Amino acid sequence: MSGMWTVKVVGLGVVALSLSVELLGWLLHRLRPKRARTEVLFFPSEMACLEHIFAPSSPQSCCCPLPHGVETSFSRLVRCILSASSSLDVCIFAFSNMDLCKAVLTLRSRGVTIRVLCDKDYAAIHGSQIGVLRRAGICARCDVGSVYMHHKFAVVDNRLLITGSLNWTMTAVQSNKENVIITEDPDLVRPFVKEFQSLWLHSDPAQYLHLSDPKPADKPTTPSTDKP
Repeated sequence: MSGMWTVKVVGLGVVALSLSVELLGWLLHRLRPKRARTEVLFFPSEMACLEHIFAPSSPQSCCCPLPHGVETSFSRLVRCILSASSSLDVCIFAFSNMDLCKAVLTLRSRGVTIRVLCDKDYAAIHGSQIGVLRRAGICARCDVGSVYMHHKFAVVDNRLLITGSLNWTMTAVQSNKENVIITEDPDLVRPFVKEFQSLWLHSDPAQYLHLSDPKPADKPTTPSTDKP
């Protein structure tokens, strides 16, 4: 009888030890700092249909001639932009890509707060999407400096940075050799959040309209008719 109890006790001890090891492993996994997301994209990108990204729940299949179900650098970029749930800040030199404009408009329809800052000379060029964004009610400002606003970055939800050499144009996506880095590293995201906020405030048109208002003319004085 004692031998059976010994076997049972040993067996229970082995089970308890196994469970303890599993529990310890689970706790260590939970407590271990998560590695910040980092992704590198290179362009030009193969073109593929993006309809399933913009409307994943749509029952209708797209009939366009582009490849379907293909993951590309551009589709990953669009997915990253569409991951915004609260805010999107875009600081870009040239913005004429209609698919990227569609992504921004999609976020607008979801109630995401969007701010776009662009170079003043390129905001009005043929094909620029800045006017489209403004007509949709998105706040888009132009840099007021005397030099090019040559930044090319976006910040998603103040937590994810998209930056690199890529302008948001069809030529850059389809023809140029470009790069994009996507990262959630807080040490990299924070400086870009700060830089965007600084440029945004500096480009507030209200302050320049106020400074350019003509001063009221001095009230003319009526010549005195009193004799000396």
